[in-house]
Amino acid sequence: VDASASMLERARASDPQVEWVQADVAAWAPPAPVDLLFSNATLHWIDDHARLFPRLASLVAPDGALAVQMPRNFGEPSHTSIDDTGREGPWHARLAPLIRPEPTKPPEYYWDVLAPHVGSLDVWETVYTQALTGENPVADFVKGSWLKPFLDALDGAEGAAFEAAYRARVARAYPPRDDGTTLFPFRRLFIVARC
Repeated sequence: VDASASMLERARASDPQVEWVQADVAAWAPPAPVDLLFSNATLHWIDDHARLFPRLASLVAPDGALAVQMPRNFGEPSHTSIDDTGREGPWHARLAPLIRPEPTKPPEYYWDVLAPHVGSLDVWETVYTQALTGENPVADFVKGSWLKPFLDALDGAEGAAFEAAYRARVARAYPPRDDGTTLFPFRRLFIVARC
């Protein structure tokens, strides 16, 4: 299930035997309870987790599981620099609607939201230290995800100027090591709820 037609088109090409459904995950429901409902790096795009997560758990059959992975790096310079750059410059009016509070919460938040609705629950975080290479590899990494909606909202020279300002901030925050490698700690949150 994905809201993006282009993402689903690529997914269908990779595995045509799977039924790919275009829908808003926040409102989607399967025709019958499922044994496993999993999400990898999707739910952070959706607001109101206090309602979303219990609703998703309710879609799981007894003895089934809800398994979720979400990035939780939104308090780090890789992500805060997007908001900071968005608040400055001539693009502010167009980008202001895209600036939003940190979408994922600490593990205890999800414990409190899900524990009353499931049989057992595991919630944990892991910080992956990624060794990246290139001129500004953290900016390149984020460009394909959290930065994309901001770049999509701007045209031509203005988009290029915004990206250059963002890249300058990120390059200062994540300098390369002597060997040219840039270490990029990236926090991810994991949830396995057995229903």
